[in-house]
Amino acid sequence: MERWMAFLKRKDIVFSVKRYGIEALGAMAQGLFASLLIGTIISTLGEQIGSEVLITVGGYAKAATGPAMAAAIGYALKCPPLVLFSLIAVGEAANALGGAGGPLAVLVVTIFAAEFGKAVSKETKIDIIVTPCVTILVGTLLSMWWAPAIGAAASSVGNAIMWATELQPFFMGMIVSVVVGIALTLPISSAAICAALGLTGLAGGAAVAGCCAQMIGFAVMSFRENKWGGLFAQGIGTSMLQMGNIVKNPRIWIPPILASAITGPISTCLFQMKMNGAAVASGMGTCGLVGQIGVYTGWVQDIANGAKTAITAMDWIGLLLICFVLPAVLTLIFAAPMRKMGWILEDDLKLDL
Repeated sequence: MERWMAFLKRKDIVFSVKRYGIEALGAMAQGLFASLLIGTIISTLGEQIGSEVLITVGGYAKAATGPAMAAAIGYALKCPPLVLFSLIAVGEAANALGGAGGPLAVLVVTIFAAEFGKAVSKETKIDIIVTPCVTILVGTLLSMWWAPAIGAAASSVGNAIMWATELQPFFMGMIVSVVVGIALTLPISSAAICAALGLTGLAGGAAVAGCCAQMIGFAVMSFRENKWGGLFAQGIGTSMLQMGNIVKNPRIWIPPILASAITGPISTCLFQMKMNGAAVASGMGTCGLVGQIGVYTGWVQDIANGAKTAITAMDWIGLLLICFVLPAVLTLIFAAPMRKMGWILEDDLKLDL
């Protein structure tokens, strides 16, 4: 046993929730952003200004989604170069065979392929053959074996959430908004979760609402401590910056969570805001305005396929209220009495920027 543990330590193979559920998942989201998300943004811009070049560039970026996710995961798992580069093929196979649940298939399969690759790396004199061979064989064979089932399971869960949201838009809008919003602030990836489940439609809109409530809520609530730097860092960056302060005083999390519990049902019931763009955008909130671009992309697609006649003033009003105005106003309303009661003290929300 001691020899085995020493081997794992030497290979930097760590079986832990932190390594796989936080670091790998978070890296996968970055891979998604650097391929599917940025590709969607570029393509959308190209469509709006009539640039075939941008549309083509965006298409290439989106086509690299699987490899980008796998490479990002491998980087987070601290894979040596030959393993990391071999994961590109693994990501392509897992994403293609995983269908709608491709991102989850990529996550699971890539973790196994990466750890097997790390285990054999530099253990033989023909490492340049053995390491990529083992990594690619393990990854692609597991993709052929597991990816369709993983993709189907993830798609089923996502479809169930979306179906439930259509059936009970008030309660499910609240639940999805709160849960995905919390996931965005936690050191896990809400974007990767939404992408893995294929969360779109009304449920995707509720997810956007919850993420915006967290990001805009914390940005506005902490303005007195962090000024403009904190406003932009959290408002278009990430509310995850407040995680250390949340650990110190969990009560500071209450206002944004309450705000998300209100904006979620408003999104689903009043404005019926849908995320019909890329599912990963559902978990991005106002980060780089990706969530809003995703909603807009969905409008454009709906018009193109005849599901929507035009983008209305009500659409824009709903987007602005749900993503920006209500999160700011509601969070401040909930935070004010908590500051008076001493639940939130001076500098409880201070960031080291």
